[in-house]
Amino acid sequence: MGDVPGSIRIRCGEENAHRYHAVEEAAEFYGCNRSDAVAFACDNVPALVDAIEEVLEREDLTIAQKQEIAAAVSVRGLEFEVDEAVGVDRG
Repeated sequence: MGDVPGSIRIRCGEENAHRYHAVEEAAEFYGCNRSDAVAFACDNVPALVDAIEEVLEREDLTIAQKQEIAAAVSVRGLEFEVDEAVGVDRG
């Protein structure tokens, strides 16, 4: 693990002030410090996306139900789309 730095920086200046607030909200949500909150969120997002994709691919849901779920769980930087196939726009 010699390639792991001792610390990393998240730029919050200028147009990135939302990052600071996001990290603060994550720390409050997880009930921990900022560093742990960022790590928890980074660990959890891929697992949550996989779980949401699995739900949206269920055959017992209608397209309308899938679209409603997709709209409810879509957030800035992560948009779920449903037509005949499930898709994720990451970015």
